[in-house]
Amino acid sequence: MKFNWGTGIVVAIIAFMGFIMYFVITMSTDNSYSHDLVTEKYYQKELGFQDEIDAEKNASSLKEKIKIERIVKDLKITFPNNFTPNKIQGKVFLYRPSNKQLDFEIPISTSKPYLLVPEKRLLDGRWNINIVFKYNNKNYLVKKEIIY
Repeated sequence: MKFNWGTGIVVAIIAFMGFIMYFVITMSTDNSYSHDLVTEKYYQKELGFQDEIDAEKNASSLKEKIKIERIVKDLKITFPNNFTPNKIQGKVFLYRPSNKQLDFEIPISTSKPYLLVPEKRLLDGRWNINIVFKYNNKNYLVKKEIIY
């Protein structure tokens, strides 16, 4: 058999198709390439996006900002001093981008102007913190990224 241009093109196309099929099969069967969406109900969450923007504006317009700091054995979230602690209603959602099994949520119910998140629940690495709360019928949202 003589190797000419036509044979070379057919061999190149077959080799390229084999290469692509190898990657498709590898990506679909290997668990290390499995990536989940940030949220399961993506489209439903997208519908409330304007409310989220308004809540973030409310939080950024506070004179005294919400502070997130690491103390001895906890993560401390401090609310503004002019807020009455028992009127704050909401939740703190801690999201771990690398492992959704580590995500957790804490309701805000406190008699002090701060909330403590136990350190034993926080592994070293990056965490996204969303603080969603309501005070005097006004919604607030604070989003932070921390390296713990």
